[in-house]
Amino acid sequence: MLRTQLYADPHGRFVHELVLDSCRRFPRKTAIVDSSCGRRITYGEYGDMVENLARGFIAAGLKPGEVFAIFLANSWEFCAAYHAATLAGATPTLLNPTYREREVRYQLENSGAVMLLTDGPSLEGVSLSGLPNLRRVFTARQTAAGTDPIASLLQPALAVFPRPSQPSDQALGALPYSSGTTGLPKGVMLSHYNLVSNVFQFIGPNGTQICHDSVVCCFLPLYHIYGLNVVLNPVLTLGATLVLMPRFNAQQFCSLIVEEGVTMAPTVPPALNALCQAAEAGQFPKNHRVQWVKSGAAPLAPELARRFTSLTGILVCQGYGMTEASPVTHIGFLEPELYRPESIGQPMAQTDCRVVDDQGNEAALGQPGELVMRGPQFMLGYWKEPQATAAALRDGWFWSGDVVTRDAEDFYYVVDRRKEMIKYKGFPVAPAEVESVLLEHPAVRDCGVVGRADSAAGEIPVAFVVLREGSVASDKMKDELSGFVADRLTHYKQPRVVCFVDAIPKTASGKILRRELRKTLT
Repeated sequence: MLRTQLYADPHGRFVHELVLDSCRRFPRKTAIVDSSCGRRITYGEYGDMVENLARGFIAAGLKPGEVFAIFLANSWEFCAAYHAATLAGATPTLLNPTYREREVRYQLENSGAVMLLTDGPSLEGVSLSGLPNLRRVFTARQTAAGTDPIASLLQPALAVFPRPSQPSDQALGALPYSSGTTGLPKGVMLSHYNLVSNVFQFIGPNGTQICHDSVVCCFLPLYHIYGLNVVLNPVLTLGATLVLMPRFNAQQFCSLIVEEGVTMAPTVPPALNALCQAAEAGQFPKNHRVQWVKSGAAPLAPELARRFTSLTGILVCQGYGMTEASPVTHIGFLEPELYRPESIGQPMAQTDCRVVDDQGNEAALGQPGELVMRGPQFMLGYWKEPQATAAALRDGWFWSGDVVTRDAEDFYYVVDRRKEMIKYKGFPVAPAEVESVLLEHPAVRDCGVVGRADSAAGEIPVAFVVLREGSVASDKMKDELSGFVADRLTHYKQPRVVCFVDAIPKTASGKILRRELRKTLT
């Protein structure tokens, strides 16, 4: 085990304390560059913002233990509001900024949020009436009827910061909602101890090569746990510099990494694919300083990692996690002797793992099984969902629902989601495996694979394919793609049906929404 120690002791620590400590130690250093408005904020300025906002929240009536909702795209306002809410003793719940009214109302009502920070355009077409707990709504840049501007919260106030009403392992530091693959989203109760532990695992010895001198470009949404606790909190804990993009745009990313001297960027496979295309078109800069990127949130095709590195010279470090684990449980290495971008790497410090087969026994090395884990980063449970909590957390172990293999050197490889496995005549077919092969075909820009009921085979694999510009959808192309997979994987894994589409539906973090693909088959 290369990872045995944390960066520091997480016991009794609160997320905002880590950040405010950096603000005191590095007051003149740039903390955040917000590309959406051109604003540059030093650590000294950020610390003042967080404390003033927290006082404003308290003066506005926010009480310890209440839920504060943030419905914003990546921005300095998001960052400051998140840390200010926890400093005020509240629990932030984070909403996808692309949500429609039905989704917004569900999360606000389910979480019991008493205050909301959003922006005027986000409220267009959204009615907030009839939400019994919601008392105040604030807007960041553009006002809307019935809201107050964030500037009103930044005015001098005499409010006193509350003492923690609960210890850090019980006080909630975030209430993100996990969409999962079925049913309505569930609130994931992450304590300050969970979040801080994962930050200290991530930046600890042999964790990752992010450091005080790093300049990190983040287009991942901060409302998602990947952006929040793999980027925002670790970067500010280390006193590094965070360059924010409101959303992914390959051209803007290519410009920013040069302008800001970016050294690292967290990514998802679709973004890596787009950056490969930019590099192939001669649009990726040669004079960048980016040393490595992290890939997570969805399976990474080995060929995609190799292609990206060959085109840009940038190493790819794959990681693995989930909202319920704050989120990181595994991550790879950059050292040449340990560099395996096709693997999710080894477990984080203090993270115990088992690979369990269908009979409930420990799977042999190299054999697939469900990944079962425990560690200080795992959630307290699902918000108001005791049955779902009991199903996921059993005797202190979290059952991931993901199928993995493990080799003799303790490197892990994701096979697929157990519930998404396709059974063709009794043979298991992992969609991610088929997708990774299809992505190697020069005509394929993106793809998704699901199972379709079949009277003879039980299920057959169906591939939804987005073609690259210049490639033509035809029966000949369908046969070519099926044959391409058949030439590289065993016969039962080849797609029996190929459908050409304009885009593959995905979550903001890059996961394929297979249920949406399945709907088109019924």
